[in-house]
Amino acid sequence: MTKRSNDDNRCIENERRIDHLRNIVEKQTRSERHLEEHSDISKSSKNIAHVKDIQRERENEIQNLKDIIVHGENHTNDQLENTKKRLKYTEGYLNHNADQMDDETLESTKRKQEHRREQVDQLK
Repeated sequence: MTKRSNDDNRCIENERRIDHLRNIVEKQTRSERHLEEHSDISKSSKNIAHVKDIQRERENEIQNLKDIIVHGENHTNDQLENTKKRLKYTEGYLNHNADQMDDETLESTKRKQEHRREQVDQLK
C-alpha cells in the first residue's frame, strides 16, 4: 500500500471511531437523563448497580476510542493495561454483587469478561 492509501484508510477508520464515540456518548447521556427523570428505577439497588456498570463500560469505551483517535492504534500497551483493569474491576464487582444481579445481566457480564480475557491474550 502507498502512504496515501494508508492515510486514507486511517481517516476512514477515525471517522467510524468518531461516529461510534458519538453513539456511546448519546447512550450514556440518555441513560443519565432517564435515571434523573424516572426516580422509581433508582429505588432498586439491582437497577442502579446494573446502570452504573453499563455507564462505567461506556466511559471506558469512550476513553479508549479517544486514545486511539488521538494517539493512534499503536497505543496497544495502554489498551492492554486498560483491559486488564476492567477485567480486574469487573471480577471484583461480580464477586460482591453476583447474588444481587438478575440472570441476564450476570450472564452478559460473564460473557464480557470472557471477551476481555481473549483481548488480553491477543494484545500480549
